[in-house]
Amino acid sequence: MIRKITAKEYITPLREGGSLPAVIRADDDELYAMKFVGAGQGAKALISELIAGEIARQLGFRIPEIVFIELDPVVGQSEPDAEIQDLLQASAGLNLGMTFLSHASSFTLLAPPKPTIEFASRLVWFDAFVTNVDRTPRNVNMMVHENEIWLIDHGASLYFQHNWQDHIRQSETPFVMIKDHVLLPLASELRTAEETLKTKLNREVFEKIVAEIPEKWLPIGEKFSSAEECRNAYVAFLLHRLENSEIFLKEAERARSLLV
Repeated sequence: MIRKITAKEYITPLREGGSLPAVIRADDDELYAMKFVGAGQGAKALISELIAGEIARQLGFRIPEIVFIELDPVVGQSEPDAEIQDLLQASAGLNLGMTFLSHASSFTLLAPPKPTIEFASRLVWFDAFVTNVDRTPRNVNMMVHENEIWLIDHGASLYFQHNWQDHIRQSETPFVMIKDHVLLPLASELRTAEETLKTKLNREVFEKIVAEIPEKWLPIGEKFSSAEECRNAYVAFLLHRLENSEIFLKEAERARSLLV
């Protein structure tokens, strides 16, 4: 189960993120990078972060621990930035955070560790599966911590949920944005990666992850009349996309063939 903690100290904003996440200290005296429910994409970005992040963990990638963070805006009362104060007020209550990787650096292909072909192929497949648009050279969303590559920031994944008109049909998209993936040139074993990764995902895995989504975050009323109906829709999308992975796998292979 995902732990729930309470923010005790607002330390600093992370201004490289468009939604102004922040480093906070929690009641367990540890540091976390917190994403706010009151930011631009609201709870849907936090849902994407939760689902994609926990799927990545299931697939064996290194992901900082994901936690729920209860926020009282008073913890940031000394912050002078009016925009941040507005964000804190809009985010009172439950938010999402990840363990803050102290002394970590942004990943770059110009410095070690160099990703293996296996790692690159697995990551490209995963990002195509969750429709992650943010793993480009401009925004790699990977960190190097203790000489290992860690994945962060999956809030731009699963963009189907911003338009619930036909989520099953949307699960069959080829995801053409994979052409911009930072590790696509190295991903020469996509078929092998798929064979391995698909064995780790199933309905039970998806249901367990989706069950963690706080009910207050679910888009009830957009198309669904209950939390159960909404959760079932997320699971249906993920299952159908997994069953039709050949669609996005072929697109990744096609995009890579244009690079090499």
